[in-house]
Amino acid sequence: MTEPQHHSATRKKRIKGFEGLLLFVFLGICWQLTTTMLPLRNASLYPTPAVTFKALIDSLPELLKGTWSSFLILVPGYFLAVILGALWGIVVGSVKWIHRAFDPFAKVAAPIPPTVYIPYAIALMPSFRISAIMVVFIGAFWPVFVNAAAGAALVPLRYRDNAGILGFGRFEYMRRVVFPAALPNIFSGMAVGLALAFILLTVAELFGANQGLGRFVQYYADYADYPRMVAGILYTGMVTFASMALLDFVKRRVLFWVR
Repeated sequence: MTEPQHHSATRKKRIKGFEGLLLFVFLGICWQLTTTMLPLRNASLYPTPAVTFKALIDSLPELLKGTWSSFLILVPGYFLAVILGALWGIVVGSVKWIHRAFDPFAKVAAPIPPTVYIPYAIALMPSFRISAIMVVFIGAFWPVFVNAAAGAALVPLRYRDNAGILGFGRFEYMRRVVFPAALPNIFSGMAVGLALAFILLTVAELFGANQGLGRFVQYYADYADYPRMVAGILYTGMVTFASMALLDFVKRRVLFWVR
């Protein structure tokens, strides 16, 4: 390898793994240039990175309190959706007559945007928190269920035959064979469900919450405090990113045999 080629390969090796960080740096520079150098018609709508960062620091106590409030809705709704979606998906994907009975309903109910349930759920349930948990549950349930059912249906027939030879009953076959085989699909559904859960959570908080991440953004938008509003949007994105990264970490630890 010649000297210039060696230096080029070294630079590429240093950059590898930092592409995402470099993209954020580039977007930050574009943000700074846009808000300071372009003749914007209404400059107050476009806070600079420095102003937004200061608003974020000043709002941290309120944002942390809102995060706690939001997670009291997100966590029970999401985990209930994961448990029931995975269990029912495995059953539907494994038992043919249940699949034939439930599949038509799933094809009708799953594509309905969960946001349409929000106004009715708020009116129907005794409290906003319960209604928001229900909406988060509905939104996260279908991706987990669909992926779990698909994973269970893809289990090779020879696995079932081998389980029969070993004397496994129906429950033991699902627990020891179908569930591990469907886990990669289940985690894929969990990732989609978690993203939808955050979307539905913030939308629901726009309707009737007294606090929370969505309510924070809406409150300061109503008062035209755009630095805090943008800070709330960025903070919500960071919380979502951290939650998705945590789920990906768990996935890599659990599915250690998948690379």
